[in-house]
Amino acid sequence: MAGEAGDNDAAAYFRAKLRFEIDVMDVAENLTAGGFVLVDTRRRASWEHGHIPGAVHLPTADIPSRAPGLIPAGANVVVYSWGPGCNGSTFAALAFAELGYPVKEMIGGIEYWARNGLPVETTSGVNAGKPDRLVTAHTG
Repeated sequence: MAGEAGDNDAAAYFRAKLRFEIDVMDVAENLTAGGFVLVDTRRRASWEHGHIPGAVHLPTADIPSRAPGLIPAGANVVVYSWGPGCNGSTFAALAFAELGYPVKEMIGGIEYWARNGLPVETTSGVNAGKPDRLVTAHTG
């Protein structure tokens, strides 16, 4: 299979994909430094169930009408939704891109954020759960 004509296509595809995705730990490490607006694109009930502290709540369906009033033009945007079994953040990323925003999709969504033991905000405050050993490098 190596050396086939499709190899260049695969490399181009994965190079392009990486330009528009960011993983949970990269978001966590860079969230306090700024440089991007983190947007939770899920429905109100999901937001209230728990979201990433500092995220802006903007459901996907509302992005075309509300984003220009909430997020400065040209701001770097990172979107997330539920998790890998949901393509809501892909639709949200497309909506932001169509409005001209530089945008990345946080792969893994809130599911992998929580599974990594990162803080989640609810009406009762901010709490971090125990990291899931299957998705983290934690030992012990």
